Amino acid sequence: MINIFFRSLTLMCFMSPVAFVHGADNALSTATDGESTKQLNASEVNAIAETIIQHQPQRLTNIDEQAAILSPLIAHTANYTVFYGDIELGVARYRLPATNSGFYRYEFNSDVSLLMLSDQRSLKSEFTLENGKLVPFRYVHERSGTGSDYAEQTAFAKAQQFIHTIYKKEALKLPYEDNIFDPLAVQLQFRMDLAANIRPLDYKMVKEKEVDDYQFRVLGKETLVLKSGTYDTVKVEVVREAKKAKKRQTYFWMATNLAYLPVRLSHFSKGSKQLDIQLADYHFEKPLPPMTPIMIDGPLSTDTTAIDDLVTDAENNTDISDSELDEIKRLATD
Repeated sequence: MINIFFRSLTLMCFMSPVAFVHGADNALSTATDGESTKQLNASEVNAIAETIIQHQPQRLTNIDEQAAILSPLIAHTANYTVFYGDIELGVARYRLPATNSGFYRYEFNSDVSLLMLSDQRSLKSEFTLENGKLVPFRYVHERSGTGSDYAEQTAFAKAQQFIHTIYKKEALKLPYEDNIFDPLAVQLQFRMDLAANIRPLDYKMVKEKEVDDYQFRVLGKETLVLKSGTYDTVKVEVVREAKKAKKRQTYFWMATNLAYLPVRLSHFSKGSKQLDIQLADYHFEKPLPPMTPIMIDGPLSTDTTAIDDLVTDAENNTDISDSELDEIKRLATD
């Protein structure tokens, strides 16, 4: 489950989580590894486009709107607590330092453990802002703990039109694309796009020598009560094909008055437990501008009863079973 937990943390919304107890580099739920999410069909894309035309001008002319869109780039820190069911696994931290230059640096660190398993991560993304879009420059990911230690490094060579990436000492050269991100910068771009009401929410990301594609929908507004406070949020889902959606669901909640900072992520699997990541505390170095009203997409399908039942079953079954404990012990001794 280490790999799946980490994917949930580093993307907070862009990955399909797997179970933490599955161990580093030894995922049992191989069907979810490297999963890309569903692509919307032509009719769905056209419907979204028509909604945008009705609710949003083609060009932004309001200074307040532009300030809202760029608000995720205001220097801030956010700390999270990670749970597997009711069991607390550890902590994670995001940090975006202030900058006086045209270069930004976004950092992530995590430290989680369960029984004999441990996992520590350190990530850094460097990027620039060009014409209202983030342009990644360099990404570094270092992992240590139970299992094999490894590193991942990616350089986005825009001038040469190539992406150079090294994962576990294996190098690969990929063609450069304008709208392609690393796992950290993509989070900030996603928040900016929510503020700008851009649709569809579709992102390409370089990860582990591959380019994955993910899509998301804004389901609606919710008031979320956590230990750290009460937040007005929008609920977002990872878009999956119908068959996969009946087995796995991933939702996350973004605080509308905190520059769409994610405050919670929950992942559900049929017959398995809930992975839950919750905001513990946060700090912005400058006051935040008011956000513009967000466009709600609603659910992709009106037939959500079966999926809701699966989520409820997972929420009500949070204990680790004896078989899961046995599997944890086996992985820890491998």
